[in-house]
Amino acid sequence: MAANKAANEKGKRDKVVLAYSGGLDTSVDIHWLQENYDVDVVAISVDVGQPETDGEEIVARAYRNGAIRADFFDVRKEFVEEYVWPLVKANGMYQDVYPLSTAIARPLMAKTLVKIAHEEGAKYIAHGCTGKGNDQVRFDAGIKAQDPNLEIIAPQREWIASRDDEIDYAAEHGIEIKAKKNSPYSRDENLWGASCECGALENAWDEPPEGVWIHTVAPEKAPNTPTYVEIGFEKGVPVSLDGKEMDGVELIDRLNKIAGENGVGRIDHVEDRLVGIKSRETYECPAAVVIIAAHKAIESMTLQREVLDFKKTLEQKFTRMVYDGQWFGGLREPINAFIDKTQEFVTGTVRVKLFKGSVTIVGRKSPVSLYDTGLATYSKDTVDTFDHKAAMGFIYVWGLPDQTAARAHTPEKKQ
Repeated sequence: MAANKAANEKGKRDKVVLAYSGGLDTSVDIHWLQENYDVDVVAISVDVGQPETDGEEIVARAYRNGAIRADFFDVRKEFVEEYVWPLVKANGMYQDVYPLSTAIARPLMAKTLVKIAHEEGAKYIAHGCTGKGNDQVRFDAGIKAQDPNLEIIAPQREWIASRDDEIDYAAEHGIEIKAKKNSPYSRDENLWGASCECGALENAWDEPPEGVWIHTVAPEKAPNTPTYVEIGFEKGVPVSLDGKEMDGVELIDRLNKIAGENGVGRIDHVEDRLVGIKSRETYECPAAVVIIAAHKAIESMTLQREVLDFKKTLEQKFTRMVYDGQWFGGLREPINAFIDKTQEFVTGTVRVKLFKGSVTIVGRKSPVSLYDTGLATYSKDTVDTFDHKAAMGFIYVWGLPDQTAARAHTPEKKQ
């Protein structure tokens, strides 16, 4: 604070770059930062596929609430190609349940904030994370890993206020917000999925109210006939939907709608947060659930067993690193390099059946498939190329260590 006052005496205020969503917390934060830190606020919005996002309105609201600069960056293409697709290649599911929809967006946001802070000569970066969540770690660690000299302000950690308190604060200071006191949930959304917490969800015994779901229909209300989709992969990356090539943003967006209409992608999860508490959250990730299931299917057809087994170890490590905010650490890139190498022949098409909330792989094909019909067949109508006589020698050699041990360790030998 003393440094800021000294700067003000010279007619210059320090700057803070605020991760601005346009929502309640960050709208209030603009005024709070000015009031408590005596700084100029640069409000930066990063579009990673939030639904119904009006960039012009968000920028205008930031200016009306006191920002000296406000910008809106559409980074959806970069988000998919540089962050989501590496996650798909790693079959990224935290605790085998959560497709990391919120977590995978944070490193790109942190990267953008640091870039703008350098452009503006800002001393601080601020965000709207609370002291209980994982996002504070992802932002703080991600920012400091890029520039240790940047200082971080998290108003919701310093000023622990309820949602209603913030709404009252906004009214008192003439801050423009869209939130109402009857909004019971905290949400975060992007192209890869949506998360929801708080309110009725805090009772882990109760079934989530229907109001928490906004992107998927209830499975029992989904169509009575299944929907089939075909996803084409090249080197582990989805490149087509139902035979039509399209970029990643369009593919995910369209698949979100198709799967969501079939009740696919609802997740109710009690997860272990990095900060040491268990949290009950719901997620809606229709496209993510389908794509990862399809990716696993095409891998099972094109990768050898030893590669699949070893890759799982690094998948788990990569997933934890994304969840724990270690994207900019020294290990993530080498792991990605290994996983990229495994994807060299992960090419082909997977047919998926979507029906009342379920995802079933019903077909797969690949020009580089390791599935050989001649070796696998039991049919008389197909030429069997497997050497049955070789099996006896193989079994003898394979079982020889156990046979040797059995002879050596008999009760008579032990005497």
